[in-house]
Amino acid sequence: MIKLYNTLTKKLEEFKPINKHEIGLYACGPTVYWFAHIGNLRTYIFEDVLKKVLKYNHYNVKHIMNITDVGHLTSDEDEGEDKLEKSAKKEKKTVLDIAEFYTKHFKKDIAKLNIEPPFKFVKATDTIKEQIDLIKILEKKGYTYKISDGIYFDTSKLKDYGVLWGKKEKTDFKARIKENQEKKHPADFALWKFSTKKRQMEWASPWGIGFPGWHTECVAIAAKTLGTPFDIHCGGIDHIPIHHTNEIAQAKVAFNNNLANYWLHGEFLIVKDNDKMSKSKGNIVTLDKIKDPLSYRYLCLTAHYRSKLNFSSESLEGARISLNNLRTKINELDLTSKEKNKEKETYYKDKFLSYINNDLDTPKALALIFDILKDSELTDKEKYKLILDFDKVFSLNLKQEKTQIPKEILALANKREDYRQQKNFKKSDELRKIIEEKGYIIKDKEKGFTIKK
Repeated sequence: MIKLYNTLTKKLEEFKPINKHEIGLYACGPTVYWFAHIGNLRTYIFEDVLKKVLKYNHYNVKHIMNITDVGHLTSDEDEGEDKLEKSAKKEKKTVLDIAEFYTKHFKKDIAKLNIEPPFKFVKATDTIKEQIDLIKILEKKGYTYKISDGIYFDTSKLKDYGVLWGKKEKTDFKARIKENQEKKHPADFALWKFSTKKRQMEWASPWGIGFPGWHTECVAIAAKTLGTPFDIHCGGIDHIPIHHTNEIAQAKVAFNNNLANYWLHGEFLIVKDNDKMSKSKGNIVTLDKIKDPLSYRYLCLTAHYRSKLNFSSESLEGARISLNNLRTKINELDLTSKEKNKEKETYYKDKFLSYINNDLDTPKALALIFDILKDSELTDKEKYKLILDFDKVFSLNLKQEKTQIPKEILALANKREDYRQQKNFKKSDELRKIIEEKGYIIKDKEKGFTIKK
């Protein structure tokens, strides 16, 4: 049984899929106007863990991710300039060039972190027709109105608007959302924005030349690729008050459902002075600045996805050292040993499953690896088999590294083995020390030895 914390109900719930054979999973993708920072990437790591936990539980997963290449304004409250258009002007390129460049970079980043790509990436610009059709449905049902800068959704007509929010925030729209004097209600959001000046990205619509609002694309894409309702919708915690709230509002009206049955959100990455990492605060770190990207993935796994994670050069270095120590211990395992304790293997597998199936508790699941390595009742081969199995979820490349041992080192090792068989332990120890100084470790067996870098 898998339990997940559902933001929609504010409860830890048993996961009950719509279709037992395939899970529909939608994750909000990047706005490709600049590089993703590691705070953004923490969310994609959590979503990757979720997908791999579902697969570990023998589910097939149809994972869809949008690419926002139009409509995301510099303010989430439908004000300011389109982020893609602004970036194109700054870099003196076309919007298409900007979107293509940063999409490719995003895909390289997730590959470095061993994040499995989705079943399908869908660009916002490839679903303009679907977004217009969605707005037509909302208009026909009487939930839209027109002001000077676009077509807006009338949130006052939806009784449970803001269902993802807590009770306190529900009544505090003005504090969160900058008021537009023409809007009927501060929380009303743009479905279609009119082009007030010539843009690179604009389309004809029943309401005039313009472009879709950011909150509409995910609803249209998800409905087209997964149907509604689908199983799980993911994103960062910052999506709750506006973007995901507005997705649900549209789905309630258009499809008479919440778009997805389970809504999961990852917490912020925290940096100096307890600030979240964000481009607006200028405190970002991109993955290019991290020498071993998997050390960052390891750091993320040490904290629960719903807990804030403190990031610093010290915490990253600690994660790098821990991961390297773990790899060293794994490389020292003797895989020629036999399996003999199936009962203990089953115990650890059940324990691992109980952790990851309890709302993706990666800190406890990760700690289990170190318990396994210390367990004297398990042979090295059993330890290695369990660790590789768990790494289907962790994706830390924990497989033993196969290194070519130089002839010089092999010659010293063989000579040392001769001394050992002759019970000349003084000479044997001297050669072991020389071999270790050259960066290799020898582990003696009853017959022969193993040697690793």
